[in-house]
Amino acid sequence: MTDPQIGVLMLTLFIFAVMLGYPIAFTLLAMGVTFGYWYFAGPTQLENVFDNRVFNLMIQKTFEVTSSDVLTAIPLFLFMGYIVERANILDRLFHSIQIAARNLPGSLAVATLVTCALFATATGIVGAVVTLMGLLAFPAMLRAGYDVKLASGVVCAGGCLGILIPPSILLIVYAAVAGVSAVKLYAGALIPGFLLAGLYIVYVVVVTSLNPKLAPKLPKSETDVPTSQVMWELLTSFLPLAALIICVLGAIIFGLATPSEAAAIGAIGAMVLAAAYRKLSYESVKDSVYLTARTSAMVCWLFVGSWTFSSVFALYGGQAAVEQFILSLNMSALEFLILTQVIIFLLGWPLEWSEICIIFVPIFLPLLPKFGIDPIFFGILIALNIQTSFNSPPMAMAAFYLKGVAPPHVKLTDIFSGCMPFLFLVFLAMLIVYIFPELATGLPSYLYDVR
Repeated sequence: MTDPQIGVLMLTLFIFAVMLGYPIAFTLLAMGVTFGYWYFAGPTQLENVFDNRVFNLMIQKTFEVTSSDVLTAIPLFLFMGYIVERANILDRLFHSIQIAARNLPGSLAVATLVTCALFATATGIVGAVVTLMGLLAFPAMLRAGYDVKLASGVVCAGGCLGILIPPSILLIVYAAVAGVSAVKLYAGALIPGFLLAGLYIVYVVVVTSLNPKLAPKLPKSETDVPTSQVMWELLTSFLPLAALIICVLGAIIFGLATPSEAAAIGAIGAMVLAAAYRKLSYESVKDSVYLTARTSAMVCWLFVGSWTFSSVFALYGGQAAVEQFILSLNMSALEFLILTQVIIFLLGWPLEWSEICIIFVPIFLPLLPKFGIDPIFFGILIALNIQTSFNSPPMAMAAFYLKGVAPPHVKLTDIFSGCMPFLFLVFLAMLIVYIFPELATGLPSYLYDVR
């Protein structure tokens, strides 16, 4: 068996082990060390079992992960999100936007999407946003007589916007994997992110206008709210969180701070905001630290395992074999983009976004220059695409999050059906970004490219 064939065998065994349910990070590490041990084994290996360069490789990759300036932002943004989540800001935010949008068709659904978009920029944690909106907005829509499918799709789709809208953890991970600027990625994701949120809102308004039975109008007791009360609600809920988000993202995008520095400012700002709402407590900080450490450890171990695996995979020539196979197909840039996005869409069924980004995306990255594709543009398409992995059966995690907090009469099939129109809107957003790539590349070029 030749070295490239062994590399392909590595990848095949890994996919098989994942399908059996083994932990992905440690499976990657075990595969990398095992096959690397065989690759580096010398004639004196039996005399000194631990005298093998694969252990040096593993230590080197661990050091690279733990000393990465880009990855430092992950725990800080996570901590900021968990603090905001536990400050009960979401119920204030939803109520203020609800009364502000009271005269729009499907006002509760619109308020849910706007709240999700804003809250996503503060947390970036899909499970948290879907669960909280499932406890807050979903019952409110059902009580108002909204169609179960529409309400389900709104909560699931809106809750996933944090994957794309900065400060997205996915974009930081992609920046580390692709070796591109996280700042440029954040700038590139702003317009596509709010474009997708806008498509969701337009869809809800149009559908509920054409079929008012899907979203009955609220009673006058809930819509006859004085303008002064609306302004006060927005001033005390929407404005503080928006100010925090603008300060954090503005500092990053305009070059006033690195993502790590801005994340640290955001974490402090979130604690100040929680204290202002009298929700900052020892228990909330302790829980936030614990959840931050757990999630950060998962990401770091995935990086250690993936980079060890990919290094050994490259040593065997597996990466070169994949490149040669794809290039032998004589595809155009469009065909290559379609192929990669279809693969990522299918991988989203059994795998989490972090595993797709860290394990499989690096296989495609070396091919981007050969097809003349901007890695920033490619990253934005991936972030859009991975929205679908949370909402497409059979492994639609957002649907399962919502089912876990939904009333018993809400069926999982209804949630799946409700997500389908929003999946097509994601594909539409990807098509728009492909036709008008300046939506993803224009702002980074304008702000950072020196001419």
